[in-house]
Amino acid sequence: MDKIEINKNSGFCFGVEAAVKKAEEELMKGTKLYCLGQIVHNNMEVKRLENLGMLTIGYDEFKQLKNAIVLLRAHGEPPETYKIAKENNITLIDATCPIVTKFQQKLKKTHYESGNGNQTVIFGKKTHPEVIGLAGQIENKAIIVETESDLQKINFNKPIKLYAQTTKSTESYKKISDLVKQKSETKTNPGNLKIHNTLCGHVSGREAKLKEFAKKHDIIIFVSGKKSSNGKVLYNVCKQINKNTYFLSSIEELKPDWIKTTGTIGICGATSTPKWLMEKTREAILSLQVS
Repeated sequence: MDKIEINKNSGFCFGVEAAVKKAEEELMKGTKLYCLGQIVHNNMEVKRLENLGMLTIGYDEFKQLKNAIVLLRAHGEPPETYKIAKENNITLIDATCPIVTKFQQKLKKTHYESGNGNQTVIFGKKTHPEVIGLAGQIENKAIIVETESDLQKINFNKPIKLYAQTTKSTESYKKISDLVKQKSETKTNPGNLKIHNTLCGHVSGREAKLKEFAKKHDIIIFVSGKKSSNGKVLYNVCKQINKNTYFLSSIEELKPDWIKTTGTIGICGATSTPKWLMEKTREAILSLQVS
């Protein structure tokens, strides 16, 4: 039988792992626990926790909630969330990742200490909860850049402080940083650009390890939620190295054709992918090989 290996470096980052653990601890106490937004961008893990009793709610429902217990996920929240909780007597279980908390504090400090002429630019997805939480720290005055075309929002004659969503890839941030640097240097006030490295080392460090993992196997099954930004990045890292890389978000999506090729199979995933789902994927592959 062909060898099947689960990548030891894949699975929850420590921030997500801590948030899930906090949720499980409260649920085991019998607490009626709400979670503001999906605790992690993986539907299978969300479903598992909801089966234990966790209730996932959106911001509209959160604003109407009173005298309840709500978990804040690892992505972080804007100040408005804490204000609403105080007004509505909501007890918060704050599972914000410490790396995100540090980033929020740094962003606020550097934005306001530089005066009104400063431009705070965040490279990230504007609808991502982490970016929403970051922008909220400075009254939503950040310039959000998702693509190269968004650089037109920046006034290159004024000072710029550039940051990145923690889960962005090293490669994509370098590309945007280089473009911003080039445009800044053509203006009359070069040197007014400060590029901050706010990428999570625990996440960005996985890219190199995944490349090696993708090289050593004939087939790669990448397990991730479809909405995971980190999942999309890491899947593409594998796909660039190994053309026989397939994306899977649930066991039902596994196709026999993917594993017809002889050789070794590697299973890996995003920082939002639970270990148990990769184990289930391995079991499903084994059952297909037996049949």
